[in-house]
Amino acid sequence: MALHPEAAALLARSHRLGSDPRNTNYAGGNASAKGVAPDPVTGDDVELMWVKGSGGDLGTLTAEGLAVLRLDRLRALRGVYEGEEREDEMVAALDYCLHGKGAAAPSIDTAMHGLVDAPHVDHLHPDSGIALACAADGEKLTADCFGDTVAWVPWRRPGFQLGLDIAAVQAANPEAIGCVLGGHGITAWGATSEECEANALRIIRTAETFLAEQGRPEPFGPVIKGYEALPEADRRARAAALAPYVRALASRDHPQVGHFDDSDAVLDFLARAEHPRLAALGTSCPDHFLRTKVRPLVLDLPPTVELTEAISRLDELHTAYREEYAAYYTRHAEPGSPPMRGADPAIVLIPGVGMFSFGKDKQTARVAGEFYLNAINVMRGAEAVSSYAPIEESEKFRIEYWALEEAKLRRIPRPKALATRVALVTGAGSGIGKAIARRLVTEGACVVVADLDAASGAAVAEELGGPDRAVAVTADVTSEDQVAGAFAAAALAFGGVDLVVNNAGISISKPLAETTVRDWDLQHAVMARGSFLVAREAARVMRAQGLGGDLVYIASKNAVFAGPNNVAYSAAKADQAHQVRLLAAELGGDGIRVNGVNPDGVVRGSGIFAGGWGAQRAATYGIEEEKLGEFYAQRTLLKREVLPEHVANAVFALTGGELTHTTGLHIPVDAGVAGAFLR
Repeated sequence: MALHPEAAALLARSHRLGSDPRNTNYAGGNASAKGVAPDPVTGDDVELMWVKGSGGDLGTLTAEGLAVLRLDRLRALRGVYEGEEREDEMVAALDYCLHGKGAAAPSIDTAMHGLVDAPHVDHLHPDSGIALACAADGEKLTADCFGDTVAWVPWRRPGFQLGLDIAAVQAANPEAIGCVLGGHGITAWGATSEECEANALRIIRTAETFLAEQGRPEPFGPVIKGYEALPEADRRARAAALAPYVRALASRDHPQVGHFDDSDAVLDFLARAEHPRLAALGTSCPDHFLRTKVRPLVLDLPPTVELTEAISRLDELHTAYREEYAAYYTRHAEPGSPPMRGADPAIVLIPGVGMFSFGKDKQTARVAGEFYLNAINVMRGAEAVSSYAPIEESEKFRIEYWALEEAKLRRIPRPKALATRVALVTGAGSGIGKAIARRLVTEGACVVVADLDAASGAAVAEELGGPDRAVAVTADVTSEDQVAGAFAAAALAFGGVDLVVNNAGISISKPLAETTVRDWDLQHAVMARGSFLVAREAARVMRAQGLGGDLVYIASKNAVFAGPNNVAYSAAKADQAHQVRLLAAELGGDGIRVNGVNPDGVVRGSGIFAGGWGAQRAATYGIEEEKLGEFYAQRTLLKREVLPEHVANAVFALTGGELTHTTGLHIPVDAGVAGAFLR
């Protein structure tokens, strides 16, 4: 069925508005259009409204993300509305106004769009508009900025009553093109989609100009000596060192994925004298604090203190933060309030270094950071022309622990098995490593694709979904510095590491007499030394996090099976196999499980076999190289060829949550080689 012209125009407008962060934040705000369409039952024309549904994002909105409602029924809800104390019931009533089936669920702002008497309505959260909305004298500033063209609506929690308030203001101010919503954002309207968009942009850009021209310099105060940003290399090294400890604090109640931001706006805010006062006031716009919590945790030390002192102080501040959050909950909770969800911070600010933000996945963590950056911009604008005055703490609690918000959270699908876990896979640019990385991402993990070949690693990371799911690092596992650099990159990208797969390897197949010292050293440098270096760095990070973890070695059937012309490779694999046992014994007290997988004959898709190993092994067995996979399959008990995906399945079996009490184990993935049975 063709999309209604008004709905098509709405989608195009939404994409334009939502693609510019000056207009609104990710998943923030909503837009609507009204039009006439035939009723499929009676054939009579009915007035409909298309509006962004709950949980959608304007910049990426699709037709499936629109809620479609009958306007006559929605407006008739005025007659059954019994006042603000019964307002939550009106959200459920919106379901009886839906037109057709299969559309998105109506959001809390749906009533606003239906009750405002205009064919097109935009509700947005621009930093400039919220700066006026959150200023101590926001009503006066709105009049100074816009005159009679934009009205002021005092703060009210989103819902049916706010829709009635805006509709009343619109009726009382026929010359107005929109309004500023106290503590919240803006709403604009128009007779056409083009006019509505133009009015929304006019409000946003006029507010930006007003703040720039009327605002005082240095609204955050002077720079605090010693709190300036560290040089970039030092700053990033410090952030990488702190990240696992900070992630541990943010994950006390629930495991979290992290994001790091050291943009100029963040660093400047944290270097200024007023940042402690402003940060303590918290964010204001509901879209902001639902993702950032009511306030951040702020380290009150300069960036040059010893790392151990910073970590100790963060631990003290975290204890105080949790106590304060529990007290906030106790102050405002009522008998019917949802239980406290967690007392850990979502935003941690480190002067001179940057901002860590956390969430249930990388996108959520990144968006939380983006929202706090929005809040910084809001505070800057409000302080430039007045003083920042967010909504009352009690109002924040009413929204954070709103029954409707709780119901929305309960509708979120159950997380995948590896959600919140960060994996680092070596040799992940091809073959077995690539298959493992793909399986881990599919199961919800964030993955660091580590490979000596930068181009291959980058291609795999992009294939797996890009920065919110996978990042690539170039790493030679024989180098201490490059291994440490790979884990630092993981810390900056995702906050730390929980699951490490030692997969990088090479293969040299020669008879004993032809095996050179260089062959032996190279084989052991990559697999024995490399696995040791990776495991050592993994243990350091996992211990700092205190969240336990998984180390998985991709060893080989050859670790326990003696074959010809293979002494360097098989000896190195035996070294890896025993590292599994040794580290399982050593790291168990830290909740770190160490296990191995013993594949055999993974020919198709294997980077090692394609690199010459296949030809060497085929020559050893006196067969054609293209027959090698079949040859390996026929010598097994199951007569099946082993593929990279089968090894990836074993890694997931070890780490996916079902084998929580298993460590020191090797799982054969060889289709059954009796000579390699473990004893």
